[in-house]
Amino acid sequence: MKNKFLPFALILVVLVVGYTVASKYFESAQKEKINFLASENSEVFVRSHSPKLGDSNAKVVLIEYLDPECESCRAFYPIVKGLLAEFGDRVLFVVRYAAFHRNSEIAIRALEASRIQGKYWEALELLFEKQPEWGNHHNPNPDLIFELLPKLGLDMDQLRTDMESEKISEMIDQDTKDLKTLEVRGTPTFFVNGRQLYDFSPDGLKWLINDEIKKNY
Repeated sequence: MKNKFLPFALILVVLVVGYTVASKYFESAQKEKINFLASENSEVFVRSHSPKLGDSNAKVVLIEYLDPECESCRAFYPIVKGLLAEFGDRVLFVVRYAAFHRNSEIAIRALEASRIQGKYWEALELLFEKQPEWGNHHNPNPDLIFELLPKLGLDMDQLRTDMESEKISEMIDQDTKDLKTLEVRGTPTFFVNGRQLYDFSPDGLKWLINDEIKKNY
C-alpha cells in the first residue's frame, strides 16, 4: 500500500513546488515589466490629461486606477487622503480611470465635466460619499448623480453638455488602453513611481510610498 501511495505523493509534491515556482516567476516577471514601463514609457502611468493633486515637482508619484462605482475605491479614499496629508508636497497623486462597473462611465464623465468648472475633487468626494445611493449594485440610480452635483454650485446644463465632449471620450479610451497595457484587472490598483502595490493594505501602501521617499529624498 505504501509503495502505491509513494509515486502519487511525489507527483503531488512536484506539482505544488512547480506551481509555487511558476507563481513566483510570474510575479517577478510582472514586476520587471512594470519597472521597465516606468523607466521607458512613463506616459503609460501618467497622462497629461490625468487629474493630479499635490506638488507637480514631487519626486514620488502615487497613481491610482479607480472606478467611482467601486466600493473598495470608496473605502480606500479616506486612506489615500490621509497619506497625502501625511507626506505633503513629497507626493503627487494622479487619478486614472477603470470603468469596470455598469454606471462607471456616467460617473467619470460627470467628474470630468465638473473638473472643467473647477470642482473635480469636491465632486469625487461627493460621489464617493453618496455612492451607496447612486451606485448600489443591486439597485443603481445613476440619475441621482445629477441631483447631487448641483450642491457644489455647478452649472448643470453646461455639465451635461461637457459630459458628451470628444475630449472626455478620448481620455476614457486612453485610460482603458493603458490599464490593459499595465494589466490592471481590478480597482483600486496603485502604482508608486511605477511600482505596483502587491501588499494590498493601508500599511502596504504606506510602506511603498515611504520606500520611494527614502530613495528619492
